[in-house]
Amino acid sequence: MAQKYNVMTFGCQMNERDSEILAGMLHEMGYEKTAHLDEADVVILNTCCVRETAENKIWGRIGDLKALKSKNPGMIIGICGCMTQQHEVGEKIRRRAPHVDLIFGTHNIHQLPELIARVKEGRKTVVDIWETEGDIIENLPSKRVEGVKAYVTIMYGCNNFCTYCIVPYVRGRERSRKMEDIGREVKQLAAEGYKEVMLLGQNVNSYGKDLTPQMEFADLLLELDTVEGVERIRYMTSHPRDFTDRLIDVIASSRKVCEHFHLPVQAGGNNVLRRMNRGYTKEIYLELVQKIRARIPHASITTDLIVGFPGETEEDFADTMDLVRRVRFDAAFTFVYNKRSGTPAAEMPDQVPDQVKKARIQELIEVQNAISLEKNLAEVGKVHEVLVEGLNKSDPTKLESRTRTNKLVLFKGDRKLIGRIVKAEITEAGTWHLDGKLL
Repeated sequence: MAQKYNVMTFGCQMNERDSEILAGMLHEMGYEKTAHLDEADVVILNTCCVRETAENKIWGRIGDLKALKSKNPGMIIGICGCMTQQHEVGEKIRRRAPHVDLIFGTHNIHQLPELIARVKEGRKTVVDIWETEGDIIENLPSKRVEGVKAYVTIMYGCNNFCTYCIVPYVRGRERSRKMEDIGREVKQLAAEGYKEVMLLGQNVNSYGKDLTPQMEFADLLLELDTVEGVERIRYMTSHPRDFTDRLIDVIASSRKVCEHFHLPVQAGGNNVLRRMNRGYTKEIYLELVQKIRARIPHASITTDLIVGFPGETEEDFADTMDLVRRVRFDAAFTFVYNKRSGTPAAEMPDQVPDQVKKARIQELIEVQNAISLEKNLAEVGKVHEVLVEGLNKSDPTKLESRTRTNKLVLFKGDRKLIGRIVKAEITEAGTWHLDGKLL
């Protein structure tokens, strides 16, 4: 009987893609996937450390696995990803959780088969965390999540060093994959029936700067726009500082690149943006939004916002609210600033009191939700091309689909439509989704 594995993923889409590769390697080693932890012979936790709350959750999960291990001493427990890549965390796990067999980082996930072999040989905890990034390893096996959409990592690492962010310290410097390798992967996905690809990178806009000869993200989009079979191309995350006029033009003239711009602004006050090391001002950001809307009037623009960053005054927060009202984002992911040890912002003076942060986030969410609802109500009566992604979890009589502008549309229809692009007329609107009818 085949042995079984379970990979648990915490954090971002990059981690989800890494987990598909971990699963692919385990599959090639003869393991089968199981959703039940008590059946698993190998359990891997692919971790996140962007927020300390995420890390605390993972420590809890590591603790939970101790009981499973005592019932099944032969089980191999592995911890990898961003959390282990932090200074001395791997050693801390080894000390605090002796039931963990394997600890590795973000740079050497390709070594999983040999790391498991080492665990089996020695039956003592193997800790193997690379201090710095190595070369990109292509053609690793992959067990993708089934569906109509697939993730494609186009680059690894980050050079931005925003003062609140741990990512550059745990993911290393920016490394771009070669265009032909990405093209090959996207063609393969098209052949396997995937209709949409999501290009992943910490900052996709700086893709290609490290390649010889140098190239731009716009060049990659032009190339991928020609791949037959793929209907839609999305990307995340893009840094406003590196969003060029040429990139806007390429997206505007492309057939497949969707008209959805996720542009994390983080704050509206120039004082805060400078302390965050974001590399642009409120005025530059507003100008970028203006250029996008002039070129692609029907585009949707979404963002990330942090309130309560160290030193944020009432005036700075008012600037953020002013920006939100002027841009009128379709949606926003909003966060209260939390200290992330190992980042410069955690050591900054003038930390904002919790009750102030709480009041500010409430105000921001209220205003943004009202704008999101207004924008969605304006869609009623319009007809959209939507890609049908699957059944709605809370109401399986309805299909879930997305517009090119990334709005969620629910409508009644046959499940045979999953994976197809159809036309839907929007009949009702809420803050988070639209209701429609199939045409």
